[in-house]
Amino acid sequence: MTAAKLAGLSVDVARRTLAARLKESGIDSPELDARLLIGAALDLDHTGLAVHGARQIIPVEAGVIESFAKRRIEHEPIARILGHKEFWGLDLRLSKATLVPRPDTETVVEAALEFVRSNPIFEGEIRIADIGTGSGAILLALLSELHQAIGTGTDISCEAIATAELNAERLGIAHRASFIQCNYAAGLSGFFDLIVSNPPYIRSLDIQTLDAEVRDNDPHLALDGGPDGFDAYRIIVPQAAKLLAPGGGLIVEVGYDQSRQVSQMMQAAGLTVPHPPRADLGGIERVVVGQQVGL
Repeated sequence: MTAAKLAGLSVDVARRTLAARLKESGIDSPELDARLLIGAALDLDHTGLAVHGARQIIPVEAGVIESFAKRRIEHEPIARILGHKEFWGLDLRLSKATLVPRPDTETVVEAALEFVRSNPIFEGEIRIADIGTGSGAILLALLSELHQAIGTGTDISCEAIATAELNAERLGIAHRASFIQCNYAAGLSGFFDLIVSNPPYIRSLDIQTLDAEVRDNDPHLALDGGPDGFDAYRIIVPQAAKLLAPGGGLIVEVGYDQSRQVSQMMQAAGLTVPHPPRADLGGIERVVVGQQVGL
């Protein structure tokens, strides 16, 4: 269906028409996606779509809807099309240099919060570093929960840093968040109570086997973990061990079969691994926690 054919349809009919088109194209959640795309094109939320269901689509709106539809049919993720994604209840802007934050990564936030709240040494100001911050998702989620914390995010990409700074500003926590362009933790100094990271961990040859929404849209720099998937951990773990304050924790996301090796890397760097890996909602060991017992 072209934009010309969409113009003049009611909002309800346009939504149903788009949902049918997405379903025919093999999109997994056509009804939801159609509602989100038309809502974005018309600047209407779920209630607004219901209230204005009978009104007609005007040509300029039809053009936007058709543009969105073509991108979704090409398996561009909804979050990419809309330019933002919810993570830990926070609305985060995205850019081409940032991953789309995923629910699995909220497991890192959960593990970090549990580490802080169960450790009596964390009183007063807490210093957090987020290595490879991307959109700032993990750091900003933690700062939204830990009001006594300040944080620094690093990323090799200037565009990612700008995106994270924008998100911090929009969320009203820019005064507690700073961002540094550097490779992993190379630009950090001093000691941190908490270091978190969702580094690239996909094996290089496995990237082509990923779902098209990830493979063709997420930045490969943020996906490619080298031939065995562990290149980033080989850099981050020793760096973090030198930056952690006594009692501080390193919390990292890992791939489905990587928790044992990353735990061993932490131990080799002088960290203890006090708890088993934390599983995500799918039961996959998703997060490894290491702790600095002394310097």
